[in-house]
Amino acid sequence: MTTTETSGSGDVSRSLELLWGSGERPSRGPKPGLTLDRIVTAAVELADTEGLDAVSMRRLSTELGTGTMSLYRYVPGKAELLDLMLDRVAGIPLDNEEYAPESDDWRDAVRAMARAHLGLYRAHPWLLKVNQSRTVLGPSALRGLESALEGLRGMGLRDPELISVIISVQSFVSGIARMEHETNEAAQQTGQSNEDFWKSQEPFLERAMKTGRYPRLAALSEDAFAPDFDHFGFGLARLVDGFEVLVRERGPAGT
Repeated sequence: MTTTETSGSGDVSRSLELLWGSGERPSRGPKPGLTLDRIVTAAVELADTEGLDAVSMRRLSTELGTGTMSLYRYVPGKAELLDLMLDRVAGIPLDNEEYAPESDDWRDAVRAMARAHLGLYRAHPWLLKVNQSRTVLGPSALRGLESALEGLRGMGLRDPELISVIISVQSFVSGIARMEHETNEAAQQTGQSNEDFWKSQEPFLERAMKTGRYPRLAALSEDAFAPDFDHFGFGLARLVDGFEVLVRERGPAGT
């Protein structure tokens, strides 16, 4: 899955004004009942159901029953709208008890962070198509970062290392989410289930294994590629284990 949009690619100052509440009210001619919140909500719902490519100012005006020009009185364009959408969904896990850490232990904070990000990608797969290397920092984004740092405070690491812990967890989760989504997407686009796809290759793979050219592959157990193996849980546990080694090296702060 390739990225199709980039955050922070519009008028960043205008996006920040809208995110922080200093530029929500249009200067003239607002349509009764139309608000910035309603526009962002409709945009997120449309992206969730039809994908990010379906989101346009023209399509949103149709969904909201208003003229396209009315939307431009609230938000300059799709680039700035995307910044608002990203901050909107970023705040969802923060208010969901399902993603709250089970204790004050930093290990639980890491696990909760990972679960929250995976849940976010599963609920809003269009996030995987956004280049967020330049995130416009709105209230939800900062609240999420504050929450993450609060949960990791017991690790006793330097500030750059704490940020790297967050980046490592998020990068791991986005990789798992991308694999899941692309697997499902391929099945939907081709009409062929994943099971049937791999089964169609079995005769060729069996012959390849008998040549003796791939001894390591041939020696793998039958469940090596079992679809029900929890790669997320396995990888997350190894991440926590690795972080714990460093925390113990640093001393009693993270014990």
